[in-house]
Amino acid sequence: MLKNETRRQRNDYIELSVKNEDDEPPDLEEQDDKSQQKKALLSKEERETGEENIGSSGVYFEETDKKEPESHERTLAIQAFPSLIISMIGLIFAGDLMDEFQHWNIFLNTPELFILLPVLLNLKGNLEMNLAARFSTSSNLGELDHGATRRSLIIGNLSLLQVQSLVAGAIAGVASFALGLITKPGSNNPSYFEMMFMTASAMVSASFSSAILGVFMCALIVLCRKLDIDPDNIACPMASSTGDIVTLILLAACASTLQGQMNTAVSTIIVTVMLAMIPLFSLIVWKNKHVKELLFAGWTPIILAMVISSLAGILLEEYVEEYKGIALLTPVLIGLAGNLGSIYASRISTCLHAETKENYKTVEYTLLLMNLPVQAVYMFIIWAFNLGQLQYNFWFFASYFIVSILSAWISLKIGKFMTIVFWKMGYDPDNYVIPYLTASIDVVGTILLVTTCAGLTTTGATDMAMSTSSNS
Repeated sequence: MLKNETRRQRNDYIELSVKNEDDEPPDLEEQDDKSQQKKALLSKEERETGEENIGSSGVYFEETDKKEPESHERTLAIQAFPSLIISMIGLIFAGDLMDEFQHWNIFLNTPELFILLPVLLNLKGNLEMNLAARFSTSSNLGELDHGATRRSLIIGNLSLLQVQSLVAGAIAGVASFALGLITKPGSNNPSYFEMMFMTASAMVSASFSSAILGVFMCALIVLCRKLDIDPDNIACPMASSTGDIVTLILLAACASTLQGQMNTAVSTIIVTVMLAMIPLFSLIVWKNKHVKELLFAGWTPIILAMVISSLAGILLEEYVEEYKGIALLTPVLIGLAGNLGSIYASRISTCLHAETKENYKTVEYTLLLMNLPVQAVYMFIIWAFNLGQLQYNFWFFASYFIVSILSAWISLKIGKFMTIVFWKMGYDPDNYVIPYLTASIDVVGTILLVTTCAGLTTTGATDMAMSTSSNS
């Protein structure tokens, strides 16, 4: 009885995943065929696991359940830790770029770009992480093993990513300009041309970075499938870190290029062309059975996450010129915490779908402890290369480690809470949690970092004030 029940739970989980990935009108016969294909694929995997699992699928599942916690925790540590290190290095580069860009004339003349940065980075990170989650599911279901299906999934997901990035880029540009008017009314005589400049810069950088990162993520997950690596453990951190670097470079390059044409119709023409591309990519998505329904789904968490992350943009724009190191420390602090929370939320969501049990506290502590060596490597790197021209002493290191641990802990708790709440409300956590989680940790991490810088400067423990460095 127990074996039959376990087998029934696994089959229910597979059928649920197939429905989500097919995104096509219900067809009972076709669904039955696909279910049989998945069962056959599962049987093949059973035969390949070892001699002790060949005789009975019930024995296979029973033994898997017994070994699952230890195996998954070991796999998590082996696969996730290197990806977090790579992600941290990418975030360091992104932070150094942000620290460098704040001295560029285009950012000094248009401070609203600092409001756009966290909004656009959070948005792009969510889009690529959602793509990574979808493609990882397809990989684990074996859908990428067939050439025709793999090509269809790649074309459909890349086209969908273009639609999402173009729409969200336009919204991010206009919203950042509006927030600039609210926070600093009457500054720099804002005009229609400046709004078009912001929107064009956001849309171009979002579209091109989505094309580059989309191809990269698809290739990475296909490679993971061939190397028998679980992409769930590495895809989201890689998408987050590489997305920040590519988007930052493209935004700075686009803004610098359009700076001389700000008061002309060039930006307006670019925005018009970009908007005209949305129906083209939408048509491609609509004709693709794998992603058709996603064309109108998942917009709510993406848009609301942009609104939430805009608060972090306001804080960053307010204090980036007041405290040293804010632009350098922020990406790694909130990026690593968001990656840890996303991994945790994804694992919990998988267990909820599969109706399996896992030692959540052990996984949570494992992820929290993984934060320490990664942050230690980060602190060593910025100290060794004297990045950010910070005053490195005991109080600075101690304060940063406390803030990083607190941010990671909050991210893990938010990820777990949101995943369970959305599941109980009848929503799929895979489509809702990550955007809200990353946007929330953007705000929380920025507040904690600004508060820490202010406290260190006020008490005299470490001078973080920007004016001191400039005067010296």
